[in-house]
Amino acid sequence: MSVSAAEEKQLLWGDTHLHTTYSSDAYTNGNLTADPNTAYRYARGLPVLHPYHQAKVKIETPLDFLVVTDHAELLGVIRTIHRDGVDYTGLGLIDSLKAWVSEMVLRYAIDSGDGRSLFSASLPEAKDAREAAGDASFSDTVSVIPEMMSTQRDTWQDITNMADQHNEPGVFSALIGWEWSPLPGGSNLHRVVITDGDAESAQRYQPFSLYDSQYPEDLWAWLEQTAPLAGADFIAIPHNSNISKGFMFDETSLRGKAIDKDYAELRMKWEPIVEITQFKGDSETHPSLSPDDEFADFEAYENYIQRDWRPYEAKPGDYVRSALKRGLTIEQRAGSNPYQFGVVGSTDAHTSLPTANERNFQGKHSPNSIPANNLNSAKKSRVSGWNYSASGLTAVWATENTRSSILAAMKRKEVYATTGPRIRLQFFAIKDVKELDLTTVSIYQQAAKQGVPMGGEIRGGDFAAQKITPSFVVQAMKDPVDANLDRIQIVKGWVDETGAAQEKVYDVVWSDERQLDDDGRLPAVKNTVDTKTAMYENSVGAAQLAAVWYDPDFNPAHPAFYYARVLQIPTPRHSLYDAVALEREKADGFPDTIQERAYSSAIWYKP
Repeated sequence: MSVSAAEEKQLLWGDTHLHTTYSSDAYTNGNLTADPNTAYRYARGLPVLHPYHQAKVKIETPLDFLVVTDHAELLGVIRTIHRDGVDYTGLGLIDSLKAWVSEMVLRYAIDSGDGRSLFSASLPEAKDAREAAGDASFSDTVSVIPEMMSTQRDTWQDITNMADQHNEPGVFSALIGWEWSPLPGGSNLHRVVITDGDAESAQRYQPFSLYDSQYPEDLWAWLEQTAPLAGADFIAIPHNSNISKGFMFDETSLRGKAIDKDYAELRMKWEPIVEITQFKGDSETHPSLSPDDEFADFEAYENYIQRDWRPYEAKPGDYVRSALKRGLTIEQRAGSNPYQFGVVGSTDAHTSLPTANERNFQGKHSPNSIPANNLNSAKKSRVSGWNYSASGLTAVWATENTRSSILAAMKRKEVYATTGPRIRLQFFAIKDVKELDLTTVSIYQQAAKQGVPMGGEIRGGDFAAQKITPSFVVQAMKDPVDANLDRIQIVKGWVDETGAAQEKVYDVVWSDERQLDDDGRLPAVKNTVDTKTAMYENSVGAAQLAAVWYDPDFNPAHPAFYYARVLQIPTPRHSLYDAVALEREKADGFPDTIQERAYSSAIWYKP
């Protein structure tokens, strides 16, 4: 274990994925006013004006860090056209006519409150992602406008300058980032790119966009070239993989080539973590992929981002758990694991308001903050404000609250995700457990001196030689202002002697003195939610859970991964809060309650 892994660390909370008025789809969906300055002020706990209804809003508990990640594509362009119009200087008759028509269509749609129609019209038609990725002919709606590139440069300068203005080392970190947004054939292959550099560093380049390439390998190559020029480091975070149509964590590259050692190592260099939960649903696993997991059916979002509707089909390449298993099998063949990643949570809010709280949910898009809008959209379309999940947050074990320390923690995968509550989670693998006080917050420092934290590896030589089983120390504490905890589980994936990937979920420690039944299942914790009032009681569950766990099925010859999953007791879902506000019995078709959770990054066992 490196020396840095044993240093004293602090737990920091933040959002790694947030859009402001400078993102084209945020602007066309009602966020006409809230810029990165609004986002940082809200994240730091200051009251701000909501971009849709202009009422005062405030986060319940401030964040420690925030990454504003507006889309690199058309960065600030839609906003500028709508506000300032088009400069027709130098355009010929035909190009002037195209630009004028585009401007009039854009103005009418946004001014009439139907900006979403512009977004829908720009979506791709459903097709195979490999075929679509090679098609370089994108819409030229605004490509004829000369000032498009200068607008994007000016916007990037504004975004990065505002980040520096709000960055206060040791107090609040405003990291600079953007979203690279390829959507080949409706397969969501987006990445959030984050740097530890400052504004001066970031203004040496313009963010890489889908107009540069739709292939992840080309993004990684750009990062390789740009990092030394910028004098800064980067990571890219795959997001919202649950609607990637199986391509995010595929068995081949997007170009159709078999994954080899070079590909796997390059991917892990630049993509050490992935987004496991966000507004567009949870990407841990799916009931069809994990049929024996009673908690797999959680916050499913089964709507592709494409022009035509198609039935949803969950594929192994869409979900984190199946990707972790697939990585183990690829490593057996290729000699390196392309999916040995940690996990984070983020919102992907397009409101400039990073909120992942059910009772203070401001919606995916600005109009979703109004309960009546969600009711009306639920009656009219497949996707409403109630389809979205009020999720999630990133937790980082960092040596200090600075850009460089946070990025370093992400690169070593000492991070985890929650669906909103600030559950304090610690997870270690320890070869030889000594006396540990599992009831104290100092367990982190105790365990760090003896074991490997989340995101790390343990090697099999000592275990096989000494015929011992690795032990795992896990501790979770409830969010001080949220619900009690139901249980802690450990999810294991491994490759057996036949080369097949397997998985199993173990209940490790739980509340309320429940007993496992004859089938080894733990009875559900009591649900205290009153659906008439959207209130619950903390009369069940536990404020803290901790355990030392030994894998009862350990085989020193089987490569494996282990991660912790912590479940809260049931609490009201944001759709129920809306229903009660509307004086309705329920939000028809949507759950009343939710069991919020935390996911640790995995620890890998390598024989």
